[in-house]
Amino acid sequence: MESLKQAVRAYTRRHANRRGMALTPVPRLRMMCLEAPSGDLHSVYKPLVCLVLQGAKRLTVGREERVFSAGQSVLVSADMPVIGRVVQASRFEPYLAIAVELDMAILRELTAHLGSPRPQRPSELPTLFAVDTEAALLDCAARLMQLLDRPEAAPLLSPGIMRELHYWLLSGPHSTVLRTLADPDSHAGRLAAAIAILRAEYRTRVSVERLAAEAGMSLSSFHKHFKHMTSLTPGQYQKRLRLVEARRLTLDEGYSATSAAFEVGYESVSQFTREYGRLFQAPPKRDALSARKPAKVAAPSNSAAVGIGSPA
Repeated sequence: MESLKQAVRAYTRRHANRRGMALTPVPRLRMMCLEAPSGDLHSVYKPLVCLVLQGAKRLTVGREERVFSAGQSVLVSADMPVIGRVVQASRFEPYLAIAVELDMAILRELTAHLGSPRPQRPSELPTLFAVDTEAALLDCAARLMQLLDRPEAAPLLSPGIMRELHYWLLSGPHSTVLRTLADPDSHAGRLAAAIAILRAEYRTRVSVERLAAEAGMSLSSFHKHFKHMTSLTPGQYQKRLRLVEARRLTLDEGYSATSAAFEVGYESVSQFTREYGRLFQAPPKRDALSARKPAKVAAPSNSAAVGIGSPA
């Protein structure tokens, strides 16, 4: 564990942005290091597992709010809007975490080999929970981190390590939820197809009828199950995608509020400004200025992040 924590600190010292988040060239792997408690980080997570190595973070997903601490692996089992806040971190013991985005193709292939139990009912499928991190997961994470120093080896070795990591997840306490998620006939699996359309086409108008058809549901059933899983209506979900991406553009890429609004699909800048301020508690310009103030993170950087969830 100590060597893994040191590896995360070393990598984020070189590559983290102002909010402590570092993407990596290894597909689906990212990490976070913060030396002080943070404000709210708004993201739209894809299904992922997060290994908390040190410190603690509070996650809010819909009506669920929980604090996760060192030694736990956190599973987000659906494409969810998430608010994260690091609540335990210091210069000497920063918050450290590694996140791995799940690969549905690997989950489905392994589930087919392992055999799938009867899928859970939608009301029984948790979207956010944690268990004690198993040694096998830490070992996989450590080997993925080692590939960062051997970029030529990553394309050859990372697929096998990712496959092994997914196997251990399917064999452990996360098993039932992940097998249900991997089942294309489950409500979660069918909704994932509709959410993929929203993610790909969030800048344009997407009819609910098209989304419901993609999920193989009636309109009423689609609305019911979509809101149950994500806590939002399809329209609210698309708006959240737009606003989170707009914030990334203003904070990371230096876009003006007007440019960001049009880039993510808004036709009215005033409407964008109102909705941005309602979600992030500040208008775009003030939010960007505040984010550019010096922050206590792993290392100086020239950008700020929305969160470890989306795109990282």
